[in-house]
Amino acid sequence: MTQLRWLSAGELILASNNKGKIAEFENLFQDLNLPIDVIPQGKLNIPDAIEDGLSFIENAILKARHASKLSGKPAIADDSGLCVPLLGGAPGIYSARYAGHHGNDDANNQKLLEALTPYRQTNTPIEGMFVCVLAFVEHADDPLPQVFQGTWHGEILPEIRGENGFGYDPLFWLPELQKTSAELSKADKNKISHRGQAMQKFRESLK
Repeated sequence: MTQLRWLSAGELILASNNKGKIAEFENLFQDLNLPIDVIPQGKLNIPDAIEDGLSFIENAILKARHASKLSGKPAIADDSGLCVPLLGGAPGIYSARYAGHHGNDDANNQKLLEALTPYRQTNTPIEGMFVCVLAFVEHADDPLPQVFQGTWHGEILPEIRGENGFGYDPLFWLPELQKTSAELSKADKNKISHRGQAMQKFRESLK
């Protein structure tokens, strides 16, 4: 279980400068009801870490250590993305920069649609899954980072639908709900999303 002594620090750094992620995390942390202030790293002028790991786990830990080192405080980071088995798991850890420019959602979605065009010759649904790995460190040199993972399965549509969320949400179809992730409310998305699942495991580790 996660050691609770870090709670006495009073602050936890959220290692992200992504506005969409920050908004989701703020809502998720409200549900945790912890006696701490969660501070996005941008408020401390902490730049993004260099994500040169080869897996979601490696990148999440890199980002958490980076934020903790520059802030001197405990930090939590996520690395997340969309994996499509037909594309060998792509865009995967490169989801945010799939089209070459970090955070260009429109370009990333368009590249994904083009990459999947050859596979749409039948009516067979194209499977995909969102992955989120959370990494928590008490300090920059923490020898035992805590890692929590969530996966969210769905299908990839041939066109965007919905105006909520960010990233690949408008293409991520949930057959059981007959909606895309971008058509869900924030509250409903957080209950079932990959990030919500990982945060729930983090919550459980604190009990």
